[in-house]
Formats: sequence, C-alpha cells, structure tokens
Amino acid sequence: MNSFEERKTRWEETQVNPVVTRFPERQEKFATSSGIPVDRVYGPAEVDADYDAKLGFPGEYPFTRGVQSTMYRGRYWTMRQYAGFATAVESNERYKFLLSQGQTGLSVAFDLPTQIGYDADDPMALGEVGKVGVSIPSLEDMAVLLDGIPLDKVSISMTINAPAAVLLAMVIAIGKRQGVPATKLRGTIQNDILKEYIARGTYIFPPRPSMRLITNVFDYCSREVPRWNTISVSGYHIREAGSTAVQEIAFTLANGMAYVQAAIDAGLDIDSFADQISFFFNAHNNFLEEVAKFRAARRMWAKIMREQFGAKDDKSWRLRFHTQTAGSTLTAQQPENNVVRVALQALAAVLGGTQSLHTNGRDEALALPTQESVQIALRTQQIIAHESGVADTIDPLAGSYYVEYLTDELEKRAFAYIQAIQEMGGVLAAIENGYIQREIQEAAYQFQKELEAQEQIVVGVNRFVQKDETLTIDMMKVDPAVEAAQRQRLAALRARRDNEKVAALRGQLAQAAQTDENLLPLFIACVEHDVTLGEICHTLRDVWGEYQPSFEL
Repeated sequence: MNSFEERKTRWEETQVNPVVTRFPERQEKFATSSGIPVDRVYGPAEVDADYDAKLGFPGEYPFTRGVQSTMYRGRYWTMRQYAGFATAVESNERYKFLLSQGQTGLSVAFDLPTQIGYDADDPMALGEVGKVGVSIPSLEDMAVLLDGIPLDKVSISMTINAPAAVLLAMVIAIGKRQGVPATKLRGTIQNDILKEYIARGTYIFPPRPSMRLITNVFDYCSREVPRWNTISVSGYHIREAGSTAVQEIAFTLANGMAYVQAAIDAGLDIDSFADQISFFFNAHNNFLEEVAKFRAARRMWAKIMREQFGAKDDKSWRLRFHTQTAGSTLTAQQPENNVVRVALQALAAVLGGTQSLHTNGRDEALALPTQESVQIALRTQQIIAHESGVADTIDPLAGSYYVEYLTDELEKRAFAYIQAIQEMGGVLAAIENGYIQREIQEAAYQFQKELEAQEQIVVGVNRFVQKDETLTIDMMKVDPAVEAAQRQRLAALRARRDNEKVAALRGQLAQAAQTDENLLPLFIACVEHDVTLGEICHTLRDVWGEYQPSFEL
C-alpha cells in the first residue's frame, strides 16, 4: 500500500487542484493565532505515534490527557465565577447569590488600591475605591466579605499578587474566628508577581523582595495550610496583553520555573511545595489551538518538573489550572455576541481538561457585569456540564490528527522560547532587559495590523457591522458614595484600635523585613490587631522601596 504522503499527493492532484482552480480557497495561507500554518487535512504522517511518550492515560505521566484518572466523570470542574465590586457587603451578597445558583467556588476580584497596597483613604486611592473590584483594606472588611461563607466547605480564590501574603493572612485570621483551622482552608492566591512586571503592572516591590514573599508563602503553607494553592502562575494576563498561545505557554511556564528555583534556593525541598502550585490560563477564540494549548502545557510542565528539577512525587509533576474566558475578545459592539464567544471559549477549556473555570459576562467590555449577565455566564458552564455530553469521556479530542499536531507544535515552539529565556539568564533577566515585554508587544501589534486589514475578522467590529447601532444592554455602575463610606470605616477603625500595638507591630515588621525571617506569622499578627493593608505595605516600601522599570519599550 502506498504511504500516507503518497496518497495525500494523489488526492491533492486529482481532487483538490481541479476544485481550487474553479473555486479558490478563502485565503492563500491559513494559520492559527500563533502563526502555526494550518494544512487542509492531517493524517498519520504529521503525528508521532508513540502513545505512551506523548499521551499516556489520564492521571499518569506525562498528563497530556488530564491530571486525574477519572476527570469529570468523578466530578465537574469547579465553577468559580470571578466577582467583587464596591464594598464587602455588596460583594458578599453577590457571592451568596452565585452560590445559590450552583457556583461551587468563590473567586474574589479586588479593587486597584487593594491590588497595589493602598488603603481606601490613601490619596493614591482617590477615585478608584470599589471600581474594578472590592475594597479590602482591613481584616474587618475581610470578615464582612466572607460573612456566612463556610471556609471549610467553600474554596476561595483571590486574584491578588503584590500583597497576596497579607490577604492570605486575613483569610487565615477569619478562619480562626470561624473555628476553621488553617489545615482545612481551601483556596488559591494568585501571588504571581513576575507576570505583573511583564504584562499587568500591579506590582509594588522590586523583584527580589517580591520573590522572597512568595517563597515565604510556599514555606509557611507547606507546613500550616497544606490544602491551599500557594500560587496561580498566570498566563491569562500575558494573553490579555496581546501574546500568542505559544507565548502564553512559554512565558507562564518560564515564570513557574523561576518560582520553583527560588523556593529551592531558599532551602525548600521541591516535593514539599510543588503540588501546591497551580496555573491560570486564558481561553481564547481559536478553538482547537486552545484545546491543544492546555494539553501541551500539561505535558511540558510534567517534563520540566521531572526531568529538569528532579521532582520525585508524581503530584509535583501535575499541572493543575484554572481558566477564564478571554476578556480581550469581548466587544462593546453587539455585546450579545459575547455570549457565543464565551460559550466557545468555555467549551475549549473543558475539552482541554481545566480544573476550574470562570465565564465572562456579556457586558464586560462595557462595565462590571450585571447580576443577569453573571447568571447567563454561569448557566453557560452548567449547560456544557449537564447537556453537552463532553464531560462524559476523558480528553475526547485525543487522537485527532490536527489536535495532536497542534499539541506537538505548540510544545516545540514554547520550549524554544523557554530555551532562549534560559540562555539570557532566566526570567528575571528577560524581564529586566524587556525581552518578554517586547515579544508580547510585537504580537499585539501584528494582530492589530491584521484586524485593520481585515485579515482577522471580529464579528460586529470590522465585518457584519450594524450602522447606527443603539446600545440596549443595562450596565452596572458603582455608587461613588462607596469611597466616602470606606474612608469613614477606616477612620473609625483607626480610632478604636490599640494604636500603640499597631506601632509596635509595624516596627517588628520593618526589622523582620531586613532579615530572612518568614513574614507570614507576623502578617497574621498584624491583621489580627487591625494593622491595615496599606500600613503593612507602606512599612515594607520603606524597607524595600518600589519597583521602577529600567528599560523602555
């Protein structure tokens, strides 16, 4: 029998060429969002048939097909809608609504002042309190935020980075109040400072003390909070900044490698903390490339942890990840179309084997989502879970010649980036010289050029546009009175607390920051005595300074 390549050549000559001569294809070249060429058809010639090395079974190395042996046949992914706005009271009401509608985990969005370590009454916070998330400057606010949320039953994810250790200290302190020991707390802090320097900008301190805080969290939680994910290494924001799928994998895993190495350098045994590392990826529009991206990332991380770092425990090899649908793909034009985009992206995440998922609201290109939009987004996940059948078998697209080709190609291209970064001296060096930032900027620029040339089509934006479009969707607005109310709450807190104790604790913190002491116990003591987030971060600013980029793009 002739080889597949010979049969494919015969098919192209006898079947394809006559058709293309009469009816040309839509475009001369087809490619994924990462620029990977897409052929008309794929077959055995494009796929390495070594099943054990490339695929294996779910729950077994190299975990291409999933990190659990039964995946969604055992239980569905955690449906974790990202929410937070205005005050802790209003956000708490939204969380309780979502839990009543079938959400299975909380995901907390913080406002910008909280994210960069300022209290609501700080001049730097003016005009931003409660706008893009909830304002949590004190333990009192955290207590209200988590009121009625059983911390031994509900997993809490917090998108917080530079001051992540302080917010974790607050959760531990609230757990004590609820009678929930730290050993039973379940959740995740994002705690990924490297991607802040790369793509997002909510950093506070320079890289080295920031990495010290992260390894402090690794060390403390490995002993005291073993069910907590100590970091969620985030490719999401890298992709939102304009990267390709290849870059998202490469830069995210390179960051993960830097955190692992920092913990090892701090004297931690890799198998004592590696299974508490989680990841956070974007689900974008190129459906099959996204499915392949998740599969490739799992296989790559397993190889990195086993072969490069020498981890012995197979739990250390498993890449567990949360997914959020792509906010950057949502359009203000024809916002109802976003429901379809989100559904496709969510389906890609499920087919790719995600452990938890957030689906964006249809109106998030315009404002924070309304309660109705959030409910539609949650229902999207529930319909995929209960009606589509895709969760009934594991990795259902495995064996597709195209999906396996894409998985291999994404892996090869992402490892090439990682090698280039390692040759520069690692991620910190690549950040400091602006290499990663420039690569993302170039990818974003290329996409914008293709959009303007209509080589990339966005429905309702550069094709199928409605003239004189009238926006009919309701939008959520945060009451400006929230900021004044938060300032008053902080003033009352400062008046009634033991300010001598606060001053003493801030002095202890300043001294400890100049040593190698683990700062988590001191953070817990500080928040329990009503030292505010801003006061803790200002104390550390005085010792460590603030990060200032040393390059220009």
